Amino acid sequence: MVPPAVEAGRVALQEAAGGGGITDDGFKFIAAAIVMGLGALGPGLGIGNLVGRAMDALGRNPDAQPVIQTNMILGLAFAEAIGIYCLVVAIMIGFVF
Repeated sequence: MVPPAVEAGRVALQEAAGGGGITDDGFKFIAAAIVMGLGALGPGLGIGNLVGRAMDALGRNPDAQPVIQTNMILGLAFAEAIGIYCLVVAIMIGFVF
């Protein structure tokens, strides 16, 4: 499945190639796709690691569930915030600059 930003960049580059040159719009959408792809990589790995470790901790000590769950949800929010910042930057690249 191709992300919409990559598809839009590909279409813009194909249209520009027929016109004799590459426009800035194609490069903007490719940059937005790269920002979003790399920006989602870190939070995705971090969230997976965080939840896996929390499940290990719950398996070892089920009585600590409220503390572990609270800390896990707080960590998930912080990790997800980085992905949201990357989404904002990708939108700004695509539509503002």
